[in-house]
Amino acid sequence: MDKIVSLPNQPDKTTTVSLVESSSAPSGVELVSAYQTTRVGDPTDLVALASQVQKGDDFIKANACNRLTVIADQIRYLQEQARKVLEEAKRDADLHHAACNIVKKPGNMYYLYLRPSGQKYFSIISPKEWGSSCPHEFLGAYKLQHDMSWTPIEEVEKRDAEIAIMDKLLSQQTALPPYAGPNFKGLSE
Repeated sequence: MDKIVSLPNQPDKTTTVSLVESSSAPSGVELVSAYQTTRVGDPTDLVALASQVQKGDDFIKANACNRLTVIADQIRYLQEQARKVLEEAKRDADLHHAACNIVKKPGNMYYLYLRPSGQKYFSIISPKEWGSSCPHEFLGAYKLQHDMSWTPIEEVEKRDAEIAIMDKLLSQQTALPPYAGPNFKGLSE
């Protein structure tokens, strides 16, 4: 049985309160007084029930909003990560298409220069090694990684440290015994 109740501190807002259906013999047992067990009693009881329902609704909305805010923040973070991945992929593709007269090998540093004609090319000679006789404009230095991505010289130390950590974790993983699963019966069979 539903009752619509106005809240005292918000007269323009109503809440529906659901009361338990009455039965003179619940579970087959007759009660002494069905009226006493099913009556709401004081009208303030309905208001208290309505306030409790409204408070529950408010908490549920606030909780849902908080959780959705966390998800929205995660979406923004993932969008930013996706943007970075796409920028790095474009940079890597551009660098792979730069002119080069040598076979590029992962793990080596390469130096990007710009000719007056607009052609970008890689060299294994750094601007420091060229000294004052550097023939073209220096654009940047990049390390070719084993996954064929390029790391700018400013980030090489950080990237190498990250790769070393991953290598260490992977070598520790291979030192662990393989997972045999729940039906492993041992070597005796």
